[in-house]
Amino acid sequence: MSDIRIDDRIDGGEGFKAGAAPNDLLRSARFRLEREVHWRQLDELVSRAEKGGAATLSYNEVRNLASGYRQAMNSLSVARDISLDRALIAYLESLCARAYLVVYAPQESLGGLMSRVLLKGIPQAVRRSALPLFIGFLALVLGAFAGYRLCSSDPGWFYTFVPPEMADQRTPDASADYLRSTIYGNERHESDGLAAFSAYLFSHNTGIAVLIFALGVFLSVPSFVLTFYNGLILGAFFAMFHRKGLGFDVFGWLSIHGVTELAAISIACAGGAGLGLAVLLPGGRTRREALRHQGHDAVKLAILAALMLVVAAFIEGFLRQLVQDTIWRLVIGWGMGLFWVSWLLLAGREGKSEREPAR
Repeated sequence: MSDIRIDDRIDGGEGFKAGAAPNDLLRSARFRLEREVHWRQLDELVSRAEKGGAATLSYNEVRNLASGYRQAMNSLSVARDISLDRALIAYLESLCARAYLVVYAPQESLGGLMSRVLLKGIPQAVRRSALPLFIGFLALVLGAFAGYRLCSSDPGWFYTFVPPEMADQRTPDASADYLRSTIYGNERHESDGLAAFSAYLFSHNTGIAVLIFALGVFLSVPSFVLTFYNGLILGAFFAMFHRKGLGFDVFGWLSIHGVTELAAISIACAGGAGLGLAVLLPGGRTRREALRHQGHDAVKLAILAALMLVVAAFIEGFLRQLVQDTIWRLVIGWGMGLFWVSWLLLAGREGKSEREPAR
């Protein structure tokens, strides 16, 4: 579009028709003559920015671009008010729209945006959310401890905590040989069905995480309770296997995917807890302002939880079935945990030169 002469775009045949009133033609010509130089300058700057990005413009050119955009918007408003010819109005609308995209639209590519979120946004949000994360992991640990102690003393608690569809035939009444077969067998999932199994697990776990996150805004209590309940199920399962002498085996079986999956559920709880704390303890802000402020970090925690659940579903649906050695299951599971901790603690940290102002 920038290769077409500005005169052609203004005089495109729409406005200066044979039947147009002489006064209208004179008014449009005078209006155009007074402002056309600025339009040409803006058109040139916009064309250069469209081709090479705003970074190719100098400081003065960027300043002229912004002022030219305001002048063009003013010209468009005047042209509409005094009903100038349609070709001139159409040209100004196009020029203003192009200038708006250059001035206000994000100049970052999707890949650059994702890199910034993953390398800076999410790790920094995690490090700012120490208290909500403590609440999330505390709920899971307390639930697991309570479930283990109760089911160790009385196996009947297992049927209270664990839904029948989740337990299947893995109950305290099952034999040790059967329970061992569920750890080292393929759990009746053939290799060609692992993809469907992985998709099911991701859908199930995501539903839990979304519910935990969404309920957090109600003063954090529902998120804490639901995460605590997931911990109860975890503790009940471990107690059942431990009573049959399979504690180490089930620990490896849970570790390969559980380190990532359970951490994701706790992080989802932390995101919801952050929203609840903003409502409960707004500090110097109003509750609405505190909720809006905390929402930025909460969304990043939700994205992190979703990402971890994708990884956990892949591990649970594929690797847990394919890797049968307990030691390797431990190495994979806790190796992934080390990866998550290293990324979230070390990524996105500003250097000393970035934190200190230039002297």
